Amino acid sequence: MRAVVQRVSEASITYKISDSLQHNGVEGAEQFCGGISDGLLVYIGVGVDDSEGDAEYLADKIAHLRIFMDDCEKMNLSILDLGHEALIVSQFTLLADARKGRRPSYSQAAEPSRARALYEFFCEEMRGQGVHVQMGKFQEIMRIRYINEGPVTILLDSKKAF
Repeated sequence: MRAVVQRVSEASITYKISDSLQHNGVEGAEQFCGGISDGLLVYIGVGVDDSEGDAEYLADKIAHLRIFMDDCEKMNLSILDLGHEALIVSQFTLLADARKGRRPSYSQAAEPSRARALYEFFCEEMRGQGVHVQMGKFQEIMRIRYINEGPVTILLDSKKAF
């Protein structure tokens, strides 16, 4: 399981309403999905070999990751220390392999039903750690708007590949 963790001062998600569910008949309408102020924007990619253990590891790691400033302006505080929120988005493209050719392969990404289950399990694990969680819309084209603070962006892999 892979994660991209960004410290943000704000983040929000909208997604396009499908043609069959157009909002008030407005073409290209978007639906608000979730938003946070200070906290973490977390992209999660689920791999074919990932398990609940991988989700537990990343949830614990992210909840306790000390990437927020303390009074001495050192990154010494976690999302838990400050009571901030997390906006969590499933993103299968984190498992892309672009080493060969020009079109990435997604063969290492979990199939959608397995990915959804582990994504939702990860979100529940984050909640279990005490983090208030908002979620993206699984398998939808989303627009994510955010302001990265720092900037701080951390890459994590439950298999410790990097």
